[in-house]
Amino acid sequence: MIVNDDEQLKKVFKATRWAGSLPDYTPSDNEAPTAYIAILLDKNIKESPGHDAGIAAMSISMVAFDEGIASCMLGGIDRVVLRMVLEVPEHLDILLLVALGYAAEKQIADEAEGGNIKYWLDENGVIHVPKRPVNEILRWNTYVN
Repeated sequence: MIVNDDEQLKKVFKATRWAGSLPDYTPSDNEAPTAYIAILLDKNIKESPGHDAGIAAMSISMVAFDEGIASCMLGGIDRVVLRMVLEVPEHLDILLLVALGYAAEKQIADEAEGGNIKYWLDENGVIHVPKRPVNEILRWNTYVN
């Protein structure tokens, strides 16, 4: 389900939680997403989404990136409120919400130290997102390299 109506966007925004590692961070009204895509599961067809929701969200995010649009996959959402706001029938589960818009802040991927992947905001408003080094997560042909 695509949401791009101004009034609906405001209602959906109120049902989202942003940046769990930055408790004082919430996008301002002029930084709010310009669209959302809600990924839904029709339980009449299948009871479990398997990996489909994540694959769909990643595909949406990759296409958005190619078009110069920022995205954020949101699992921290108030599904009860969203169901009411979006008038989602009971046979559909709200799995994920993908926020789309134009980035207001800059993000930098840093190498994680000591396994710490908690992101943080520096004094210049840059969000640092620690990532584990490739040699810690990638193996070739066998686990022992």
